[in-house]
Order: sequence, then C-alpha cells, then structure tokens
Amino acid sequence: MSELTTRTHGAVAHHTSLGVDNRKLGVWAFIGSETLFFATLITTYFVFAPVNRARPDFQDPREFLDIELTTVLASILLASSLTMVLALSASRRGDRRSFTTWLLATVGLGLAFIGGQAYEFSHLYHEGLTLSSSLFGTTFFVLTGFHGTHVAIGVIWLLSVFFKVRAYPDSPENVMDVEIAGLYWHFVDLVWVAIFVLVYLI
Repeated sequence: MSELTTRTHGAVAHHTSLGVDNRKLGVWAFIGSETLFFATLITTYFVFAPVNRARPDFQDPREFLDIELTTVLASILLASSLTMVLALSASRRGDRRSFTTWLLATVGLGLAFIGGQAYEFSHLYHEGLTLSSSLFGTTFFVLTGFHGTHVAIGVIWLLSVFFKVRAYPDSPENVMDVEIAGLYWHFVDLVWVAIFVLVYLI
C-alpha cells in the first residue's frame, strides 16, 4: 500500500493511500488480533463450562462470582472511557490543564479497576478458587487475568503519553499519540463489558 507524506507544522506525517495515519492503522490491526485472542479465551471458557460441571472437582461459578463488585468495576471502566474522550477533546483544543486532569483521571480509574480485580482474586483464593482448583478456576483466571494485564499495559501507555506530552507540549504528534492510546483504552473497556455480560451475568 503506497504512502502519502505530508508536512504538518514542520513535522512529517505519514498517511496510507486511504488517508489514515499509518500508526493508527497499525493499532487497528493490533486491536483486530487482540479481539480474536479474547474471543478465543471467552469461547474456551464456554466450551469447557459443561465439562467443568461433569468433573468431580466441579466449582459452581454462581457460588464464587461477586456480581456487585464486578458491576462497580464495569462502571469504573465505562467512566474511564468518558474521561479518555474528554482528554482527547482537550488535547485537540490545546487545553493542557483539562487534558492533564482528564488523562490522569483515566489513569486513576484504571488503577482503581486493577486494585478491585486484585481484591477479587484475593477473595476468590481465600474461598478456595484458584488457577488449579478446577477447570472453571483455570479458564476464569486465564481470561480475567489476561484482561487485567491489558488494563495495566493501558495504564502504562497512558502515563507514557502524559509524560511525552508534558515534555514536548508543542509537538504536532501529541493529538495522534493521545488518540492512538485512547483506541487501545476503549478496546480494553469493551472487552470487560463483554466479559462482564457473558461470564458474570450469564
């Protein structure tokens, strides 16, 4: 695919022949592969659910999963999507103060989610549900653990963008950096919504 190169405020911006920034296109391709990855984990969870029920070490998800806690965690991530949108909007306006407020709010909500998930894992461990206690424990912790890891990666990504924008406030790349990080953040939020609905509610 050919690339068209343009200059914006003294910086070189690379676009594909479709007019899309090549970094954004790369992130979309990455998100596509990650979607398949999580779809595989969720499918595996459901494929092994009846097998888990037939095993002698069966552990019933309804006896372990805390809907109230995960509802709070889902609300936290949904709120973080809103603050991410506000951070991007502030970046596009050049409002550095609002950008800092909303981006750090997103980071804070992400850390709150990770803390809540760590509490959930600790509670389940003390209740007897572990990675090796049953087939349910294995598929559940692999699925939710990988998602938590992605949230942690997202938090690190957002912090790196924050410090980069702070160090180079006049860089024409800043808005695109924030937008790309936002794409990833919205993706991990949507994955949790899917996990919450399919695993915890259903």
